[in-house]
Amino acid sequence: MNLITEIRRYSSDIIGEEQLVKMLEKSASEKKPLRVKFGIDPTFPDVHLGHAVPIRLLRLFQEHGHLPVLILGDGTARLGDPTGRNDQRPPLTPEQVEVNAKTYLVQIGKLLDLSKGAAEVRRNTEWFGKMDFFDCLQLAAKSTAARLLERDDFQKRMQANLPVHLHEMMYPLMQGLDSVKVEADVELGGNDQLFNLHMGRQMQEREGQRPQVCITTPLLLGTDGRKMSKTYGNHVGLNASADDMFGKVMSLSDEGMASWFALATRLSTAEIEAQLQGHPREAKDCLARSVVAELHSEEAATAASEEFVRRFQKKEKPSEIPEKQVAAGTYALPGLMKAVGLANSTSEARRLVEGGGVRIDDEVIKDVRHEIMLETGGSSVLMQAGKRRFARISAE
Repeated sequence: MNLITEIRRYSSDIIGEEQLVKMLEKSASEKKPLRVKFGIDPTFPDVHLGHAVPIRLLRLFQEHGHLPVLILGDGTARLGDPTGRNDQRPPLTPEQVEVNAKTYLVQIGKLLDLSKGAAEVRRNTEWFGKMDFFDCLQLAAKSTAARLLERDDFQKRMQANLPVHLHEMMYPLMQGLDSVKVEADVELGGNDQLFNLHMGRQMQEREGQRPQVCITTPLLLGTDGRKMSKTYGNHVGLNASADDMFGKVMSLSDEGMASWFALATRLSTAEIEAQLQGHPREAKDCLARSVVAELHSEEAATAASEEFVRRFQKKEKPSEIPEKQVAAGTYALPGLMKAVGLANSTSEARRLVEGGGVRIDDEVIKDVRHEIMLETGGSSVLMQAGKRRFARISAE
């Protein structure tokens, strides 16, 4: 299978495909790798499988001898890109961005070789941090308000009588300048980034550079069929444990498997078709194993599969249950759940309790006013929240 055929598997659109074919041929004859750019803004601590689709495509180019240029948008993250939102994304402080950026490199490094020489990692404060007000005005002059307002999410907000802020309109120009600065031959991005990728082509032409080829990738939907998002809890984080990752994939609907096989695994088309024609339970196990093996190991995937069968098919408890200790005292159930990490907030804990998703020593508790008394030296309590979260809690 040649590179173009493999690229199409992960692509929605290839803007300049004929150009790309010629560039690849020239690259091979001159033994000069293409510079393939992918930018990601460290706006949250987690990278999930949805983000990983263009990263997989970037790795494909890397495996064929081309140079990934990974841009950590520590400058654009502080501005906030509104893509996919109906309001502006809150800008972050430099400190928040830096914390996130460090975790991104660790997580992306699970899929992409980021060692020196194998990839080029840049931060766009390298150029944005040196710009003054007049440089920003010159950047703004690279396009028109009418052109920028053609962006789909801006159009939707205006139709809904929601504000579009001037600083948000700078984002496509900033992403376009990234392409100029790193002299990208190819830029990758999700299909919601097509406008911004086109801006890079336009700005490169104005600077006398060859316009980049733009390749967009499909959006990988979450386990519940909605857009993958930490807010919905339907995402699979690259830093998730093997058991959690496996369980999340197993919660995917049967209808969603074909897309996940294509975008989240390296199985061949023939292997995928064979799995989809078999039993859905076995196909989903194969899918989950493939995802976990790539991000952890084959051994971890096998162990996660066995643990899943034991817990969810045989209805047994996990082989390892985290031990949590708190100060002696009497606790309201929602507050204790948050304290030991079984819920992200007391409101989430209350919803779980009211929905019958909480067990204490195997007894379902539906009263949010339920209290638990823990004494030093006393016995522990086994708490379960939902299907996957367990903790054995005792007093210090």
